[in-house]
Amino acid sequence: MAEVDTEVPPLPPRYRFRDLLLGDQTFQNDDRVQVEFYVNENTFKERLKLFFIKNQRSSLRIRLFNFSLKILTCALYILRVSLDDPEEGTGVRGNFLMVFFFFFFYRELIFWVHRRVPVWAIQVRVKFIHLFLLHFPFKGNIWEQIFQISFILEMINTVPFIITIFWAPLRNIFVPVFLNCWLAKGALENMINDFHRAIQRTHSAMFNQVFILICTLLCLVFTGACGIQHLERAGKHLTLFDSFYFCIVTFSTVGYGDVTPQIWPSQLLVVILICVALVVLPLQFEELAYLWMESQKLGGNYSRHRAQTEKHVVLCVSSLKIDLLMDFLNEFYAHPRLQDYYVVILCPTEIDIQVRRILQIPLWSQRVIYLQGSALKDQDLMRAKMDDAEACFILSSRNEVDRTAADHQTILRAWAAKDFAPNCPLYVQILKPENKFHVKFADHVVCEEEFKYAMLALNCVCPATSTLVTLLVHTSRGQEGQLSPEQWQRTYGRCSGNEVYHIRLCDSKFFGEYDGKSFTYASFHAHKKYGVCLIGVKREDNKSIMLNPGPRHIMAAADTCYYINITKEENSAFIFKQEEKHNKGLPVTGLYDAPSRLPVHSIIASMGTVAIDLQNPDPPEESSKLTLPTENGAGSRRPSIAPVLEIADSSAILPCDLLSDQSEDETNQSDEEGSVGSDFVKGYPPNSPYIGSSPTLCHLLPQKAPFCCLRLDKGCTHNSFEDAKAYGFKNKLIIVSAETAGNGLYNFIVPLRAYYRPRKELNPIVLLLDYPPDNHFLEAICCFPMVYFMAGTIDNLDNLLQCGIIYADNLVVVDKESTMSAEEDYMADAKTIVNVQTMFRLFPSLSIITELTHPSNMRFMQFRAKDCYSLALSKLEKIERDKGSNLAFMFRLPFAAGRVFSISMLDTLLYQSFVKDYMIAIIRLLLGLDTTPGSGYLGAMKITEEDLWIRTYGRLFQKLCSSSAEIPIGIYRTESHMFSTSEASSASSNTLYLSGRFGFDSSFGLNSTTSDQSEHPLLRKKSMQWARRLSRKSAKPSSRAERISQQRLNLYRRSERQELSELVKNRMKHLGLPTVGYDEMNDHQNTLSYVLINPPPDTMLELNDIVYIIRSDPLAHMPEDSQVGQARGTRNQQDFGTETRDETHL
Repeated sequence: MAEVDTEVPPLPPRYRFRDLLLGDQTFQNDDRVQVEFYVNENTFKERLKLFFIKNQRSSLRIRLFNFSLKILTCALYILRVSLDDPEEGTGVRGNFLMVFFFFFFYRELIFWVHRRVPVWAIQVRVKFIHLFLLHFPFKGNIWEQIFQISFILEMINTVPFIITIFWAPLRNIFVPVFLNCWLAKGALENMINDFHRAIQRTHSAMFNQVFILICTLLCLVFTGACGIQHLERAGKHLTLFDSFYFCIVTFSTVGYGDVTPQIWPSQLLVVILICVALVVLPLQFEELAYLWMESQKLGGNYSRHRAQTEKHVVLCVSSLKIDLLMDFLNEFYAHPRLQDYYVVILCPTEIDIQVRRILQIPLWSQRVIYLQGSALKDQDLMRAKMDDAEACFILSSRNEVDRTAADHQTILRAWAAKDFAPNCPLYVQILKPENKFHVKFADHVVCEEEFKYAMLALNCVCPATSTLVTLLVHTSRGQEGQLSPEQWQRTYGRCSGNEVYHIRLCDSKFFGEYDGKSFTYASFHAHKKYGVCLIGVKREDNKSIMLNPGPRHIMAAADTCYYINITKEENSAFIFKQEEKHNKGLPVTGLYDAPSRLPVHSIIASMGTVAIDLQNPDPPEESSKLTLPTENGAGSRRPSIAPVLEIADSSAILPCDLLSDQSEDETNQSDEEGSVGSDFVKGYPPNSPYIGSSPTLCHLLPQKAPFCCLRLDKGCTHNSFEDAKAYGFKNKLIIVSAETAGNGLYNFIVPLRAYYRPRKELNPIVLLLDYPPDNHFLEAICCFPMVYFMAGTIDNLDNLLQCGIIYADNLVVVDKESTMSAEEDYMADAKTIVNVQTMFRLFPSLSIITELTHPSNMRFMQFRAKDCYSLALSKLEKIERDKGSNLAFMFRLPFAAGRVFSISMLDTLLYQSFVKDYMIAIIRLLLGLDTTPGSGYLGAMKITEEDLWIRTYGRLFQKLCSSSAEIPIGIYRTESHMFSTSEASSASSNTLYLSGRFGFDSSFGLNSTTSDQSEHPLLRKKSMQWARRLSRKSAKPSSRAERISQQRLNLYRRSERQELSELVKNRMKHLGLPTVGYDEMNDHQNTLSYVLINPPPDTMLELNDIVYIIRSDPLAHMPEDSQVGQARGTRNQQDFGTETRDETHL
């Protein structure tokens, strides 16, 4: 069998040697059959179809030719009517057929007309061409084509003319050629469709429907005019113009009655036309109204002509809320040079009723265009003219339950926009930090969780950092609260107008004279002379911005300066007092000829322009040299400060306090301090939880802590501690309450463990999580010292006590993702607000920093229903909102004190980047998210009794610049306020009257212990007089019953506090915790705090003021040898984490 299978068959006899060379090809070709496909297209008809119909451009030509023939036919009919004479005979009166029709209609002029031979000849030739063209478009069932209305009309207008060629007596028969207008209407519609198909563009359905409606009206009028004119040949002999006039008057429902049909056939035609119009036109108008409503929902198109002649930006969102829209519009149009820009909103959902109402306001209706569509469709991007846009803002929906899914949608939108318009700048907002690297191609990216956690972390070491940053990124003129009688509101509102600006040194009057001088010298003297605060600089050959590069940085003409001021230099007017003296012939003294007192700055902000009054202060009568007081406090402390040097002297540059602390930690530690920080090392965290986190030099543990040791409330084999008290921490705790241990929480730990934080000042961090963290997160945080976690919630008192809340200085409550979405949007913060209010009552001395979803809900934080002062601030907020302020919520006490924060307040950071492309980089440097070699960091110092000799903010500026090269940028001030019993009631009754009469609102029965109030006794006296006068007019004096009720209220409050205190102590005893550390209700309800950004130099310092300062980079002052040695040590200490670097979560 195997032999049979392997046997080779013999060659056929027809094979020759050529066949052997060619193989089986000849054999196979003999069996092939050639098949021709699409043979039907080889016919003459199909070739004509291919040329005239299927080909787009040739089809457009033939349809245009067909339309021209239809119009020519109608024109020939009008010509025939104008040449027709009803009185002339037709020559066929003796015909039997004529007698029959005359007997039926009583008129022979209806069926017979006088048609001249040239007109007849042209009409016959045109009809032949129609008949020829009628052969091509037919396809499919022939019976379906025969019963079409267009085919019937063609036959009615074509067959009679063909018959007249063979039967001459019928050449004068009437043929309704005017019906060709309906065929011309169909040909025009097809021609327009082919036109848009040929140019690869589509016209809107609205345009198509309007076009059909107009054509229908014209055809009805033309048909009626021609039909009535012909029928009236047997009656009143109306002309074609009279018939046209009659149709217009009739269809417009005017009905003058001067022209009317006389015979019944024409009257019947009018009835038929009116019935047709009553049926056809309402359907057309209904379709038009429907398309108009749909187009209103979709938003229509942004025309190409407008896109090329106007400037516009595109805003892409998944759902548009009224708060997000107003924040964007108010911040975007706050800049003068953006007033001529248009905003095109591209949103996939239908426009909301509230949004529609806002967009109908004349202020926005002419500048904002809403388009319903998806950014993933090129058609919708074409409608928004994305390729011609100046910028595209892509915002995430933070109210989604699944924030990761919301980020995925944002990423796809960014990819689609970049693919469609590669040259359009992208401004992308992302929620999760692990998704940030997907949109790193965008021009500007703001990661919400990165900024949020870093800002909340700095709030714990630099109070009210969130308020400071929020005020810096909002556009304001500093006019808020200027009509208030409260001094702190006027000062706070005026300083809130400070923003960050930039200018080249060679183009600046502020800094141009400091070319070749040190950075600290330029910063101090610019603040002394102009009141501006120079915070950073960028070299021409370097793209990185450096905050406070220190005295070693020498200013160059090409440097870009970044400064804080009430407005930019281009909008400032300079008034020099020296010029006036020179004009009067008085001697002119230099500004820096001698040490001088700080000038009195008059800053007037009006319509974006600031007038700065520069005065030449007289030299003081004291000593000409200011010397630095002794650091140890021994001996007499003289009010003298060293001058700021123009050029840095290496021997004169003293290391900042931070470095001295670090050196002390490393070399001269005591036994007690050594137990805290002796085992810490400096290095880069070995494990980053996500891609894209900036490496930051931090305090680390020499060896990773076991995961079991990170659990605060449970002991392990390494230690037996089960509560915060057992650990014996030297510093106060920082507790963070979050739902899950997300990757963003890593950015909360890094700023608090940065290398520039003194070791002895590191606070233990406790993460109170609703759900236990996974091993990936624990791997990232196990290298940081004094970082622990615990499973629990803030609504459980036992969990709060176990995590050591009585030993904590700050409690950070992070908004939970599961509560960000609710049926009623503003109810998303309900649980957080109530829980924080409970903790505020239980632990009044605790600093609670809360994150909310909606900024408008901050009025419920630390809510006091019967506090007249809070109610007065509420009315002041409404007044500022009515004035159009973007910061109406700034006077709320929790926000001013930095106790509440909403991430939506930072949306303006992305909007401002369109005008100030450096804002994101500066804020990241301030928050510690990025580290640039040579750039400083944000810190704080507290004014103690030993520092009050400095007296003013300007002198403090000089001391910091001359001693430690630090740049102050603001003050966090806390004031004590209390109500007097007799005047509190009058304040509450007269608040509404004052707001209506004077345009402001406040509580006038307020006794303040601030120095600002004491400096203005006249204002205070007038406020008290107004309150007493209005009290006599509209309120009765306080009675004895009211005083008794006030005393009862105080007793009730004391009993309530005692009850809450007993509750907490009983729970602590039940848990086995000592009650010694529980604070006996050290209430801070009679204090208020606020932020002063870049206050004037003559601002007086007060006790317990916290000054925001930008410290220079400590590594910039270290010798190169020590830096190399430190880098080597860092590499050696990071070797323990190399095995886990490849576990970064994507």
